[in-house]
Amino acid sequence: MDKTPFTILIVDDEEDIREVLEIALMDMGHEVFLAPDGKKALELFEDHHPSIVITDIKMPVMGGIELLKQVKRRSPDTQVIMITGHGDMDLTIDSLKFGATDFITKPVNVDILEIAVTKAVDQLIAQQKLVEYTQKLELLVLEKTKLTDHLSSLGLMLGTVSHNIKGLLTNLDGGLFIARSGLQKKNFDDIAEGMDLLSQAVEKIKQLIMDILLYSKERSMDIQSVPLDQFIKDIQETMKMKLASHPIDFQVKSDNAPATLNLDPSSMMSALVNMLDNAVDACVEDKDQTGHVIRLTIEEKGDQLVIKIQDDGCGMDVETKSRIFDLFFSSKQVKGTGFGLFIARNIIAQHKGTITVESVKRRGTTFTIFLPRLFV
Repeated sequence: MDKTPFTILIVDDEEDIREVLEIALMDMGHEVFLAPDGKKALELFEDHHPSIVITDIKMPVMGGIELLKQVKRRSPDTQVIMITGHGDMDLTIDSLKFGATDFITKPVNVDILEIAVTKAVDQLIAQQKLVEYTQKLELLVLEKTKLTDHLSSLGLMLGTVSHNIKGLLTNLDGGLFIARSGLQKKNFDDIAEGMDLLSQAVEKIKQLIMDILLYSKERSMDIQSVPLDQFIKDIQETMKMKLASHPIDFQVKSDNAPATLNLDPSSMMSALVNMLDNAVDACVEDKDQTGHVIRLTIEEKGDQLVIKIQDDGCGMDVETKSRIFDLFFSSKQVKGTGFGLFIARNIIAQHKGTITVESVKRRGTTFTIFLPRLFV
């Protein structure tokens, strides 16, 4: 069962049942409120907005079916579990028609209660994830509209970028379809699969948009004094989503680095993430071994800041290595945009730095960035 505590409202006209359910649910880690009838339950519902309501079907003042209707009218996503007696099957069927999540019978078995609550919690989590990803999708549609406006003045880029966007939006549509279908069928494996596809597509579209904006829009460097720990933390957070579905060990070493970095954090972050993305793809492509490692090393050497990104992935042949910084060149076919490393090199050049690459086929790749004292 998910360990996140939820607010649960228990509604029953029998005090003994309320107390038993309260103890059981609090033992599961949830916050619990109690009401003796439907009228009092609605007052508590307005005050505390519980995520789950557990209510008896037959009660004085206001019965469970009417309470269910009132709750669903106010908050359609609230999960409602009905408590029924053995002779209440017709009312139980009616409650399911009106949107009840599940039902449990009297006398209440604590194990059955936990199963029903777990089901409700899973439904709440799935709904929240779908809302979050739908919101992200809406934002991405807005970004795509802005991106299309940029492309109207960039004829050279139009064909390549439009092809990439079309493919990524297809992935978004596919992920959203699978997630919605899973939600309708209450199939949490399908929901997880859809969410995973959406996550991957979202990250790639975000990176593509950032790459194009960096390429197409002239911007002045915004050099700042950035705490090393915060800069590393931001990189780790960005890479967490990208590495979530891959068994790759991401290691960071900064023992010999200065406490503060003087650089443009936004653009340098984009450059490093592009190279780290390249390292992830190289490890994923290498099917000959498992347990891949990507290392990010930041250290001060003399009058330079040296940043290394090393992977033990598939490596590159001589021709690929000679062209990886060319605009629109990608060795990853449909997965690559041809922007990432080109933009990374430009950002490093703006910092008056240089970048080198060493790579051996089937043994891995090392990118080394040298930044002058001005940016250390």
